[in-house]
Amino acid sequence: MTDSPRIVIFGAGSVGCYLGGRLLAAGANVVMVGRPKMEALFASTPLRVSDYLGVDHERSLTSGQYTSDPGAVAEADLVLLTVKSAATEEAGQQMAPHLKPGVPVISLQNGISNAERLEPLLPDQVVLAGMVPFNVLQKTPGHFHHGTEGQLMAAHSNTLTPAMLDTFARSGLPLTLQHNMTSVLWSKLLLNLNNPINALSGKPLRDELSQRSYRLCLAMAQRETLQLLNKARIRTVKLAAVPMPVIPMLMSLPDWLFRRLAQAMLAIDPLARSSMWEDLQAGRRTEVDWINGEVVHLAERLGRSAPVNQQLVSLIRDAEAGKIESWTGQALLETLKGK
Repeated sequence: MTDSPRIVIFGAGSVGCYLGGRLLAAGANVVMVGRPKMEALFASTPLRVSDYLGVDHERSLTSGQYTSDPGAVAEADLVLLTVKSAATEEAGQQMAPHLKPGVPVISLQNGISNAERLEPLLPDQVVLAGMVPFNVLQKTPGHFHHGTEGQLMAAHSNTLTPAMLDTFARSGLPLTLQHNMTSVLWSKLLLNLNNPINALSGKPLRDELSQRSYRLCLAMAQRETLQLLNKARIRTVKLAAVPMPVIPMLMSLPDWLFRRLAQAMLAIDPLARSSMWEDLQAGRRTEVDWINGEVVHLAERLGRSAPVNQQLVSLIRDAEAGKIESWTGQALLETLKGK
């Protein structure tokens, strides 16, 4: 491997294109693999990436920098997997015949178990759990916007070389290595429990989180999850301005006090929305099974129930079936309370 490791982003949709654009802007050796529709788009449209802090890069991709050919992973020194969780097995099967032995594959996906699902499909690779904490929205075709705070993380591994880590640092997206990714992933999931609430609200994230009724819905889902994590003896790590167990209390504050104490949480691009909202608008299957559904499955393993998160799964299933409506915070809160 040279001093410029080849990074292949497999499943380059919104998150993958954003990461690819930031890495390319820093001079990294990057290839993105995704759908033919996106490959055709970039044949005539530049890739633009921006964030809520003022970053804004645009470049026309050269031949081969975005491709629909899974064989592009053959020359990879590092793979970032950014497909939707439902496509994990398919992605593993597509990559397996082409990857060089020993190449690290970082699962930068929502949910808890994607790396575990990949391992048997990629027995010759080093499969690592990873985490993208921030929101990415495709504002216009080819323009991907990072609208919320957070830092990339991945499981600690000696296969992630200094040259690889330096590439991320130079892009302005440092990759922090963690020894306990289970705690990291569950902590991120506590924040992602807002995804269905945001999707059902029909509002931008900042508008939704500015209303106490929606925040109370989130607090209910988070408290339910924290109780289960405590029962399962799974610890959380601090990913926000306050420790994770404190967040439901913060969410329950009156609007005026929340605005005063949670300024960092509201430092969100005015147009940012959850990826689940974007999936519903596009008629795609959402990742609710790998977010709130993970809580339901944990409850089942513990012989318990998770009625709040189960109800959110059901409401998103209805929306996927075409029953899309914009819920008021009060109506959603009463539904989650069983009223």
